[in-house]
Amino acid sequence: MAKTKTRYVCSNCGATYIKYQGKCNDCQSWGTLVEEVVKDEKEPKNRSSGVGRLNTFVTPKRLREIDTLKEERVSTGIKEFDHVLGGGLMTASVVLIGGEPGIGKSTLMLQIVPNLSDKKILYISAEESIHQIRNRAERMGIDSDNFFLLSETELETILDALSAHKPDIVIVDSIQTIFSNQLESSSGSVSQVRECTSRLMQFSKREGITTFIIGHITKEGVIAGPKVLEHIVDTVLQFEGDSHYRYRVLRALKNRFGSTNELGVFEMGEKGLTEVSNPSEIFLSERSYGVSGSCVAATIEGSRPLLVEIQALVSKTNYSAPQRVSSGFDQRRLALLLAVLEKRLGLPMWSHDVFLNIAGGLRLDEPAIDLSVAVAIVSSLRDIPADSSTCAVGEIGLSGELRSVAHLERRILEAKKLGFEKIVVPKHSKDAVQSLGKKHGIELIFCPNLHGALNAFLT
Repeated sequence: MAKTKTRYVCSNCGATYIKYQGKCNDCQSWGTLVEEVVKDEKEPKNRSSGVGRLNTFVTPKRLREIDTLKEERVSTGIKEFDHVLGGGLMTASVVLIGGEPGIGKSTLMLQIVPNLSDKKILYISAEESIHQIRNRAERMGIDSDNFFLLSETELETILDALSAHKPDIVIVDSIQTIFSNQLESSSGSVSQVRECTSRLMQFSKREGITTFIIGHITKEGVIAGPKVLEHIVDTVLQFEGDSHYRYRVLRALKNRFGSTNELGVFEMGEKGLTEVSNPSEIFLSERSYGVSGSCVAATIEGSRPLLVEIQALVSKTNYSAPQRVSSGFDQRRLALLLAVLEKRLGLPMWSHDVFLNIAGGLRLDEPAIDLSVAVAIVSSLRDIPADSSTCAVGEIGLSGELRSVAHLERRILEAKKLGFEKIVVPKHSKDAVQSLGKKHGIELIFCPNLHGALNAFLT
C-alpha cells in the first residue's frame, strides 16, 4: 500500500507548503491553505513518452460507435421527490441534499424507507445514535426488514462496512461530521469534506450504490464546504423553508439526470412530510380580501405554475434613512423597483419604510413577479385595496415598461382554475396569448407600462 502524506495548497495561487500556516507567502492571502492527500507512487516508465502513449492507455471512439445506456429509475414512492429527481433514483448516482438544521432532511430520508422495502438501505448517522433514529422512526411509523443503521464518523470504517454489507442505497447524515484519518484537519474542514465526498463517490460508482449525502448550509444559505463538492456529486437538492411555517420546498440546483428547474412542495406535520398536490390553493388559503397591500402573482417554478400572495406594508419613516425589509424576495431587486416607482411615477418612496413578504414562507427569484410586488407596494402606500379577482404577471424594466415573460398559458390556466376573473399581462405578449382569454374564459388586460397596470388594479 502506498504511503500517505499530506500537504497544504493555497486555494488562491496554488503554492504548496509542508506545514500549515495562516498566511500564504506567495500571494499574501490569509486562511487560503487547504490540506490535501499526496500519495508517493512511482511514475510509470512510459508516462513521459509521447510516442505510443495513445495506444498504451486509451483510444478515442466515434460517437456512433458508443452504445447508449438505458435509464433505469427507481421510484422513491414520494411523487414530489421523484419529480425533483427527474423521474426517480438513478443507480450508482450520488445525491447531495442541503438545508438548514431541523428543516426535514433526515425526515425525508426516513420516509423513503417503507417505499423501497425491496432494497437494502444503510443509514449512516454521524450526528445521532442509532437509538435516537429508532425512536424517530417509531414516531413516524417506519419499519422495514431491509433497513440497517450505523453510527460512525470515521470514513475508513464506513467504507469497510459498505464493502462487507453491500447495500443498494446509502444515506450519510451528515458529510460535515465525517472525517478521514489520512488527514490531520478536523471534521467539517474544507479538505475533510472534499476528501470524504470524493471517496464516497468513487466507491458508489464502482459498486453501483445509490448514495444520499446530507449536508449543512452556511449562514449565506449555500452548502458548507468547498464549491467543488457540488461538482463531485450528480445531483444537488436544496431543502428550503422557514421553521415557523409548515411548508417546505425541495429544489434541484444541479441534476445530471434531469431538469434543474423543478421543485416539490411538502407540508411538515407530526408524522413527517406530506406531499402538497396543489400548492397554489394552499398558499392562497389564508388570503385576506378588501385589505390594501396585497396582490396575487402568477409565477413559474420549474414546470409548475404557482399563485402566491405578495404582501407589502408601507408607512412613514421615523429615520433619516428609510427601512427596506423583505422576506422571500431579493432585497436588491426590491430597491430597484422602489427606485422605478419614485423616478417614473413620482411616488415619495424616499420618505417611507417598506416591508415586503411572500406569504407561506416561500422564496421567489423570478422577475415575473415584479408587477405584483409593485402593485402591493402602491396599494399599501395609497391605502387602496387592489382588485382581489385579478392577478398579475410581468417584469418591470428600468424605464417603467412591462417586459414579456415565458409560459404565459400555464399561468393563465392556473389563475382560471383558482377562480380569478382577470389577469394583467405585458402588452408585448398580446399576439402570443390574445386568443387564450376567450379559450379559457378569463379576461386578459394588456398593459404597456407600470402606470397602466396600476390603473387596472387600483381604480
